[in-house]
Amino acid sequence: MATNAHGVVKKKWFTAFVLSLVLGGLGVDRFYLGKVGTGILKLITFGGLGLWYLIDLILIATRNMSGVEWVDDGKDDKRNALIVFAVVAVIGLIIVATAPKTETPATNSSETTQQTSNETKPVAEETKKEEAPKKEEPSVPAEYKSALAQATTYANELNLSKRGVYDQLVSEYGGKFTAPAAQYAIDNVKADWNANALAQAKTYQNDLKLSPAAVRDQLVSEYGGKFTAAEADYAIANLNN
Repeated sequence: MATNAHGVVKKKWFTAFVLSLVLGGLGVDRFYLGKVGTGILKLITFGGLGLWYLIDLILIATRNMSGVEWVDDGKDDKRNALIVFAVVAVIGLIIVATAPKTETPATNSSETTQQTSNETKPVAEETKKEEAPKKEEPSVPAEYKSALAQATTYANELNLSKRGVYDQLVSEYGGKFTAPAAQYAIDNVKADWNANALAQAKTYQNDLKLSPAAVRDQLVSEYGGKFTAAEADYAIANLNN
């Protein structure tokens, strides 16, 4: 679709609505609307755990998405949208109703606590390391170099936090790197984490219309930005600069 002199893209409203309803959790609606950067961010956060998905669906349904001029295929767009919505809702109810119920076996509380603590070891913990006299550096394994390259992309193009970069590197649905390779990448990537927090904060404020308090909650959330409290405070302090 064409883009006018003011940077506004022309997109079909019905197509955008269906994509947002069915695949909005994967950011497909934002990719369609030309918002690639926020589309990737929406994809890796699974639609902001549903919050971003709902906000975008409402913005598109009410034709209030910024930077988009809507084009209608015909008079029946609204009726067709309601039909699609109803069909998706019915299918969702059927899936929920027919899903098999599984019983979770009881586990020893101490074992559960130990397992949880092992799985959630802090990644961004910075420790002081003794600096030994510099010798000839050994060759860096190929996996470590690849992890560093991906970390650079996550940090400087997607504006992820240090914790967010590490999690993406070791994730089964992300880089699948080993923990040592991911930690090497974190230790060597060049990034301004405060600037990344500010960039994400402006996205939450401008695209999702969140309040400063809600923006900060998203930044520090274990299921959101995963920034440190200091980085989130910096972003909020400079949000309107």
